[in-house]
Amino acid sequence: MTYVNEGQSGTTLDPAPVDGAADATGDMGVPGASPIAGAQEPESVITIPRGTVVLAATPIGNVGDASARLRALLADADIVAAEDTRRLYDLANRLGVHVNGTVVAYHDHNERNKADGLLDRVETGATVLVVSDAGMPTINDPGLAIVRRAIERGLPVTCAPGPSAVLDALALSGLPTDRFCYEGFLPRKHSERVQHLRMLLSERRTIVFYETPHRIAESMDDLLDGFGPNRPMALCRELTKDYEEIRRGTVAEIRQGVIDDPPRGEIVLVIGGASDEEAAAAAPASLSVEELAVLAIDRALDDGLRIKDAIAQVAQEHPLPDGSLPNRKQIYAEVLKIKG
Repeated sequence: MTYVNEGQSGTTLDPAPVDGAADATGDMGVPGASPIAGAQEPESVITIPRGTVVLAATPIGNVGDASARLRALLADADIVAAEDTRRLYDLANRLGVHVNGTVVAYHDHNERNKADGLLDRVETGATVLVVSDAGMPTINDPGLAIVRRAIERGLPVTCAPGPSAVLDALALSGLPTDRFCYEGFLPRKHSERVQHLRMLLSERRTIVFYETPHRIAESMDDLLDGFGPNRPMALCRELTKDYEEIRRGTVAEIRQGVIDDPPRGEIVLVIGGASDEEAAAAAPASLSVEELAVLAIDRALDDGLRIKDAIAQVAQEHPLPDGSLPNRKQIYAEVLKIKG
């Protein structure tokens, strides 16, 4: 994929200077690190953690976003597990970095099988660097398998954070950022896409999707049908690149723009969450106390449960529109009334 994805001993490496850099980054959370070379501070020394898996974010379009820490890790990691080895070497060449460690292909089709072998090397003290084509590993890209296995085996994992299309698009959209949900790529099939959007009708948080140029027109049609014409949204494409573009407006306006001027490149969609009225309208109708009591009686008879246990299950399965659970005492009182 070309979307984004996002107490240890070790050796240190002086990072390659960044052309034109003049911004001090502080210690970046790494022991012994200081501002990057090129700033008006002493040259930094970046710690390369040994016996550790390091997930490193790579540029999503603008190579100038590569961090000094990424450069140091590419140069000094013992093993670099890359989604596409050709792209890795191309990035290293553009950064002027020589990859000294062993490079292995690590992608969607082999990551589960290769995770334990890489972690065996971590146990011997090796630094295993995991990078995707662009952005952060594990975010719509390989990396999750090795993280999970490392946790299971009690081996350390850390991140060298960096560019993120999700966060870039969210920040540039102008929509609320205090609460948001990331939904990955919209489903390919129309029916599955419609069902998925229907599930999100009452979602109050800002929603972030990825989409491809060849499906964007169909997806915008479904967004219009599902969310209506007036939801605010932004279509962000080619983030951090020369042709970066942010289209802001309503769902209807963005859809018309897609028809009139089809967007190219990598696309992130950011959609405003449901208003109180939209969320209430989309929420399933709540059952009455009497209906819940009848369900509880049936559940107790069918499953051989105590009535209190059946009431607890039924209440848990039927939350109220505001997310709270029905009052079990009221349901119990109604059960006694029905039986009485």
